[in-house]
Amino acid sequence: MGTGTFINRAAYAPTDGNPAPSRSVDVPFVLAVTGLLVFGLIMLYSASSDFSLIMLEESPAYMFNRQLLWLGIGLTGAYVLSRIDYHHWRKLIVPAMLLTILLLIGVLLMKEIRFGSKRSFFEGSVQPSELAKLISVIYLSVWLYAKRDRLHIFSLGFLPLSVILGIFGGLIFLQPDLSAAGTVLLMGGLLFFLAGGDLKQIALMLVATLAVGWLVVQFSDTGQQRILEFITGLKDPTQSSYHVLRSFEAIVGGGVFGRGIGQSLSKFTGLPLPPTDSIFAVIAEELGLIGSVFLMCLYAMLIWRGFVIARRAPDMLGTLLASGLVLWIGVEALINMTVMVGLMPFAGNALPFISAGGSNLTVMLGAVGILLNISRQRGDGNRTEDEWRSFGATIDLRGRNGRRRVSRPRRSRRVER
Repeated sequence: MGTGTFINRAAYAPTDGNPAPSRSVDVPFVLAVTGLLVFGLIMLYSASSDFSLIMLEESPAYMFNRQLLWLGIGLTGAYVLSRIDYHHWRKLIVPAMLLTILLLIGVLLMKEIRFGSKRSFFEGSVQPSELAKLISVIYLSVWLYAKRDRLHIFSLGFLPLSVILGIFGGLIFLQPDLSAAGTVLLMGGLLFFLAGGDLKQIALMLVATLAVGWLVVQFSDTGQQRILEFITGLKDPTQSSYHVLRSFEAIVGGGVFGRGIGQSLSKFTGLPLPPTDSIFAVIAEELGLIGSVFLMCLYAMLIWRGFVIARRAPDMLGTLLASGLVLWIGVEALINMTVMVGLMPFAGNALPFISAGGSNLTVMLGAVGILLNISRQRGDGNRTEDEWRSFGATIDLRGRNGRRRVSRPRRSRRVER
């Protein structure tokens, strides 16, 4: 294995592919997801009622009712996925990946243009790029698990990974959807790091990503504009992009305690897309700093319990899969919130479980379903010495003075067959 962070396969007992005895799910994780869903529905109705009436010329509850419909579909999917043993993804993921690639190609051929991009079916109701994020995380987890003994070999680790990410990222970039393509590349790098990719290959991946990003900026008008607006805004916040300026107005107007639910003014003064991309700005305006911090705490609780599920997973596949899914949720939330406060170039990532949008909500709930299945198969809590080994640290319980000693595993010069 490489000298980078790895998940020691000795840390886990081998599995025969059969489900572990059924156990209860991680209750704090479920509570965090429930809190986000309830919080999201309340804030979505507040942010979308005027938008539905004025911009869509529908009833004030139009977007709220559609979100309830997608929530029902997503919860059904989450329940089904929570009952499917996650080991079965080793057989299911290749057909799922091929179907996703066909959808990504199909959306380019259909040429349904919305907001300058070809990224959806059925008048924006279905976005294959959202499904591609979920499938890419699952596929990479399964693939890295299967290649875990050979990841340090360039032709068997870094090179195939680059091809996989290139296919997904390239098809999404052609829509164009720069933020979704960037998210897929970022998750690929994080999973490769967690799985034990060699540090030299990780550094090479970082350099290659920066080079590709530079090329995108050079040849994409959208990319150039977003980077220029971001740099200008860092130098002088008053010269930020129109979207970020309106977001600043909403956040500053909310203060510490907020204006109150339904009392946002920015919805009427030009804040773009308040029910979707800009919903965090509406939350900050109506609930203030306190409401914003409360939302962040819900995300923090979800991420914390997600990593607990990953640590307790019965094998490396479960650990990689759980880690990848919870990191993806966290990355999406972080990007949306940092963009709204001008700390990142503009990106169209939705705020998980909060923003209006059926595709994002259903795939996020699908990820929750898989995490719940992994949590059902967790260990019995009496962890042995081997079970303490994970994420690159080998713990020697026989250290001096009876203290637990942590050391990095040495690089192996031979491949186990």
